[in-house]
Amino acid sequence: MNNSLSLNQYMRLIISALLIIFSQNSFSQEEQKDSESAVVIEEKVDPIVSTLETLDSFVTLQNRLQKDIRTLNKQIKAAQTEQEKADLVLQLNKLKEDLSNTSQHMREISAGIDISGLQPQQEAAFNFQQELFSLLKPAIDEMKAMTSQVRQKSELKENISSLKARLEVIEQAIGHVDLLEKQTKSKSLRRALQEIKSNWEKNLSLSQSELQAGQLQLEKLLAAEIEQAKSSENYLKVFFQKRGLYLSEVVLLILAIILLSKISLNLMQKHLPGFRAEHRSFRIRLIELLHRLVTLLLIILGPMVVFYVVEDWVLFSLGILILFGAAWTLRQAIPRYWQQIYLFLNIGSVREGERMLLQGLPWRVQRINMYSILENRVAGIQLRLPITDLVGQNSRPVAPDEPWFPCKKNDWVLLGDGTRGKVTGISLEMVQLIQRGGVKKTYQTADFLANTPHNLSTNFRLKETFGISYNLQQQSTGKILETLYQYIQQQAEQEGYKEKLLNLRVEFESAAESSLNLVVIADFDGELAELYNRLRRAIQRWCVDACTENNWEIPFPQRTIHMIKNDTLE
Repeated sequence: MNNSLSLNQYMRLIISALLIIFSQNSFSQEEQKDSESAVVIEEKVDPIVSTLETLDSFVTLQNRLQKDIRTLNKQIKAAQTEQEKADLVLQLNKLKEDLSNTSQHMREISAGIDISGLQPQQEAAFNFQQELFSLLKPAIDEMKAMTSQVRQKSELKENISSLKARLEVIEQAIGHVDLLEKQTKSKSLRRALQEIKSNWEKNLSLSQSELQAGQLQLEKLLAAEIEQAKSSENYLKVFFQKRGLYLSEVVLLILAIILLSKISLNLMQKHLPGFRAEHRSFRIRLIELLHRLVTLLLIILGPMVVFYVVEDWVLFSLGILILFGAAWTLRQAIPRYWQQIYLFLNIGSVREGERMLLQGLPWRVQRINMYSILENRVAGIQLRLPITDLVGQNSRPVAPDEPWFPCKKNDWVLLGDGTRGKVTGISLEMVQLIQRGGVKKTYQTADFLANTPHNLSTNFRLKETFGISYNLQQQSTGKILETLYQYIQQQAEQEGYKEKLLNLRVEFESAAESSLNLVVIADFDGELAELYNRLRRAIQRWCVDACTENNWEIPFPQRTIHMIKNDTLE
């Protein structure tokens, strides 16, 4: 007992001395770091006197420790059993350690300065996990402080629930023991059961007192919920009042970085040759990429530097936590970003000035940047898309005679479904036609292309078949062809189509069952595409007029006539 009491006294002396040292060091550090909030305390006691008193208490402690060590050495020599000897050796080692610590503290206090740097220290092995948690500890401590009351309330509820369940078990046990006590006839057993019952009743009283204390604390917390809400508001108010300046500085710094980035980019565009060229060189692209990366790096590191300079470790830890979260989220996107860098430098699978197929349409890659420009000049449409959409695509060099779109705006087209109209609008999604008479018809672009449009606005050909009677068989391959050719030429000139009639041929086509078929082949300029059907009708009209003027018989189907005669006879 004497040894244990002396050890407690020694520990109290050591703790009191450490508190004195810590209070001196912490006071000096706090005065240097926060001069505005520090409270100036006038020392009533001379520091030299206080130091001497502390050293005197350490000397007394050393003497006691040395005396106890000598006593333990004698007891070890006189020990009768190995177990007793081992226990005494443990106590001796503890006293020696306390004596060593006391001597070290005396040296530090008597020196008046921190001499820990003079001590040889063993370098600890680097532990990434420990280093990471040490950086995040201020933010975690702040979050714990914010949720301390909520966690305390939850713990109290769990403890109360556990105590209630425990009381039910104890009450059942007491009832069962009481039942056994009443029914037993053995006095010795009754005394044993009474002792057991007494122990259970003590546990019952202890649990009830703990339950009452827990319920009282919970009631106080529930009664103070409004105060807690106010304290939370006050905490947030103090938080933003204290750190609002720092956050404002961060916002201003980010805006300044963005502004300087824009200014420097404009200067490079003005003074670096080739920066605004349609197809920029690899060197210019690399300079712009480095400029963007440096800007991004400054935006990320700028706030961290501000938090470090103002020594706000909570915001610094939160910043690190956000950066680690972002890095963890983007870890799988790094290969994709690497491909985007290749595209940005114009050395990837898609390159400027080449042709690529996207959404069923061919495009010329006009510009590759953070937002790239694709265009189809024939269709008159342009597509702006982020560089991320180019990842996984391919382009190839453009051949001079490659088609880009079957028509352009204001062209007349003839579709496979028989629709003829003027193209009034082309977009990535749909194509709109206006037919003669003003009817508008709209196709989805894919359906429009699937109808194999014939562009009449370039040039177009009409082939009209016309039949004459077998009575003219002798002249059908010679004189009639020449006469009909001259007549159509004359009529085209009279009606104002001669300048646009690029080519005209009249040929013998075939000998049908009831007629000799001639074909008129006429090529017209695309400017007459709007009159496509009118010209077809005009050629048929000219052929009929030529037959009338030259007394050429136009036959009718003989087979049909015979069938009518047979039906009549029947």
